[in-house]
Amino acid sequence: MRKRHIKLSPQQVKEFVTTSSKCNFDIDVFYNRVIIDAKSMLGVLGLDFTKTLTVQYQGYDDKFEAMIDRFAVA
Repeated sequence: MRKRHIKLSPQQVKEFVTTSSKCNFDIDVFYNRVIIDAKSMLGVLGLDFTKTLTVQYQGYDDKFEAMIDRFAVA
C-alpha cells in the first residue's frame, strides 16, 4: 500500500482522473474523513483544492507514477 500527498488544481483534475482510470488497481483520495474514488470525475471535482490530498493505492503503473510525481508535495 502506497500513500502520496498531492495538490491539484481544477484544471489538473481531468488528467488525474483519466490517468487513474487507466490503472487496473484501486486508487483512493483521502481528504479529512472523506474517501473518494480517484476514477470519479465528480468525486474529485468536489474536493477542496486549497488543501493537500492523500492518494492511496496498491498497484504500479509507470504513467500513473509519473503523474503523481508531478503533483506531489513535500
